[in-house]
Amino acid sequence: MNGTKEAIFQAAIKEFSSKGYNGATVDNIALEAGVAKGTLYYNFKNKEDIFKYIIKEGMNKIKEDIQREVEKVQEPVSKLKTLCRVQLKLIYENKDFFKVIMSQIWGKELRQLELREALREYILLIEQYIKDAIDKGGIKGGDSSFMAYEFFGALIAAAVYELINNEKDNVNEVIENLTSYILYGISG
Repeated sequence: MNGTKEAIFQAAIKEFSSKGYNGATVDNIALEAGVAKGTLYYNFKNKEDIFKYIIKEGMNKIKEDIQREVEKVQEPVSKLKTLCRVQLKLIYENKDFFKVIMSQIWGKELRQLELREALREYILLIEQYIKDAIDKGGIKGGDSSFMAYEFFGALIAAAVYELINNEKDNVNEVIENLTSYILYGISG
């Protein structure tokens, strides 16, 4: 991503996060990015094009960061813990981006359908790690697709918990609690 697109990317995330999709304007994105409106339109057709770009680039970055860290680990359950740690860290460090995702996940507009598709592709990555853990006996068998959605949902819920309660829990403690819950359930 070149410097101009990076500036637009960051400005758009800030604008969509603070004002929502409908309240966001191309003028404000250009102003925040420190670029002329013409420069913005040289790179993007319209607001929806900018939105699609930040989702695509943001989700690609998340997948790349997670794959890079998870692939350093051999043991399947440790891979899931690493995935948990990296995703939570990314959520905490990129709250505005995740706020945009969560605010736009519902609806039938093309941008929302494309966002859901990008999330589905990310959840397929989680599913691969879960299948590997099942195949190697690290976790019990089951519907790996459903498990992947549950895993993703639990990670989002942990971030929402921290946001609502304004708590800065020790990330390692959150990871241990969350992976324990995910891997062993809530039964005694």
